[in-house]
Amino acid sequence: MTTTLKAFLASGLLLASSVATAETIERDICVFDIAGKVGPTMAAMQDWRTEAMNWGLDANLKVYTNESVVAEDLKAGVCDAALMTGIRARQFNTYAGTLDSIGAIPTMEHMKIALQVLAHPNSADKLTANSYEVMGIAPIGAAYIFVNDRRVNTLAKAAGKKVAVLDYDPTQAKLVAAAGATPVPSDITNFAGKFNNGVVDVIAAPLVAYNVLELYKGLEPDGGIIDYPLVQLSIQLIAKGDRFPEEMAQTSREYFYNSLDQVLEQVEREASVVDDKWWVDIPDKDKQEYEVMMQDARDQMRNEGHYDPDMLDLLRKVRCKLNSSRAECTGG
Repeated sequence: MTTTLKAFLASGLLLASSVATAETIERDICVFDIAGKVGPTMAAMQDWRTEAMNWGLDANLKVYTNESVVAEDLKAGVCDAALMTGIRARQFNTYAGTLDSIGAIPTMEHMKIALQVLAHPNSADKLTANSYEVMGIAPIGAAYIFVNDRRVNTLAKAAGKKVAVLDYDPTQAKLVAAAGATPVPSDITNFAGKFNNGVVDVIAAPLVAYNVLELYKGLEPDGGIIDYPLVQLSIQLIAKGDRFPEEMAQTSREYFYNSLDQVLEQVEREASVVDDKWWVDIPDKDKQEYEVMMQDARDQMRNEGHYDPDMLDLLRKVRCKLNSSRAECTGG
């Protein structure tokens, strides 16, 4: 049975799975959907719940509009599993959370290969850590830099600007400060409002957020979207490891991957509504400088324990698989 993807926003996800179990188990699944019960993520999760009955899971869906509360309720045992962004999920599994590391996945083609590896049974051990298990990963597209002044198209020009950063991700504030800009602690529920109201000058967001979060308001009249993807973002289902049979968790991961084309179709559909007038090209020379900068940043974040070295190595291998001429690929 194939689930129907109804919509896919910044917090959206298609979940589908099918596996037979000896008896039905009841579990509470907490879902972050910024739009609440009527949101597209919940709609997709309702489809998932229907499908889950076929493989022995009676899922009670609980919707949250505050992602931080979702994470805390998972820790407290209120949730048996919780749906959240990959960056937020990094605290539960650094390996999977490092998928959302800056500059590590240049294109969706790279992302597909990485997700295929993660869906394989050989990756199961890496996806279980600290009593939590990753039961599925889906992409939500690349994050781009949105600016309220399209002249801010280089790092040097970002100096002195106010940049929204996720308050629970220390890597973002460090990178922004290193560029000479001012980090402004924010979260998923308020960063768009800060940009639209002029509280911050710069944000990073996936294109699927353009319409639902009305980011065009913050771009008016002279803003732009820098045509250079910074990071491929993901949504991850994190479970209490002892609350689900391993077979069920593995099958869930495989079905996440098998649903990838449907997810990407919806991501592309949402991204297509972005008006072409907002795009800001940057010189190839600047892109090369950014690539070096992001490599240095990943190294620093790895050394400080924010990024998992094994995942960074996997993503390097993926980059080299698709472009062996990269400098980082020589001799390795």
